[in-house]
Amino acid sequence: MKSNPLRTTVIGSYPFPGWLEFASQNLDQFGPVDILEMQEDASVAAVRDQVAAGLDVITDGEQTRLDFNLSFYGYLHGIDLESSPPRRWGPPAHDQRGKHDIIDTLSAPNGLGAVEEFQRLQQIAADIVPDSVTLKASIPGPFTLSGRLNPNKQYPDRYAITEALLPMVRDEVTRLVEVGCKEICVDEPSMSCYAHKEDTRRFVDIFNRTIEPIVGKTRVCMHMCFGNFKGRSVGGKRPECMFPDFLDMKVNEMHLEMATLNFAPLELIKQVTDAGIDAAVGIVDVKSYYIETPEDIANRVRACLKYSPADQLVFAPDCGLSQTARWASRQKLANMVHGCRRVREELGL
Repeated sequence: MKSNPLRTTVIGSYPFPGWLEFASQNLDQFGPVDILEMQEDASVAAVRDQVAAGLDVITDGEQTRLDFNLSFYGYLHGIDLESSPPRRWGPPAHDQRGKHDIIDTLSAPNGLGAVEEFQRLQQIAADIVPDSVTLKASIPGPFTLSGRLNPNKQYPDRYAITEALLPMVRDEVTRLVEVGCKEICVDEPSMSCYAHKEDTRRFVDIFNRTIEPIVGKTRVCMHMCFGNFKGRSVGGKRPECMFPDFLDMKVNEMHLEMATLNFAPLELIKQVTDAGIDAAVGIVDVKSYYIETPEDIANRVRACLKYSPADQLVFAPDCGLSQTARWASRQKLANMVHGCRRVREELGL
């Protein structure tokens, strides 16, 4: 990253257009060709918004992951997809996300869909994305994916489920490299959420075995946060418990949620960059509708520069933007880029 200091990126997800939100709740009224058309149109919209913001790195906004039937669990064989969440009403919270029962040996004979998503992004980008912009794919890691599957006799706990899913994710990231993906983010928010009570060395081993085939072949990023379902956190918001063990993950870039933590543990980025890993700092709060100004962003970038050099710093929202309204996401990203550019100019970069 030496040629791209103070790089700007996103995690993965982006808000659905309103019409796609409606359509995703009424998929039985659409045919498969209709759905493919919607997915492509929504991806174009997400890409255009990110390009307009001026980001250095973009994704497809995860616009094709309409619901569990068309997301990763829909690609898994051996599970019975839950038909409704256990709690529908009342304040939004993580217990409104249901879990799926495992009824047979887990497998994903057709992959997990991330490769097809990235190939669609490549086709869209050929027409509307500048050559200087990097295309990134994002995919949940096996420990995070395991969280919505109920253990059974064959898979008696979450770690057994994780081990079954690990080769499927590993195969998917390997195929992403084969189709030309230059940057892959493996999202493992469950690891950061539960690091305070689980074996962090075990998490490192799981993560490194997942990405082993692609290390050195593409830019590997790892995203950690404390949850963002319907704008709510679930973890303990104490990132200190992840270190120093997580520094042994074989990644090029490690993303840390910071804005929602009011930048209190900002000194942790020095540990990350001292370990030879680029620190991707969450500099925009996706859980707040306060729109950070360019000057807010510039001040936050300057604070980060007190701990780490510009050529090892990356800036992004705290988490994916899927739970933030599109109008706010657009402005937050534009101001984030503007603020980072302001500091680049000050430094003569």
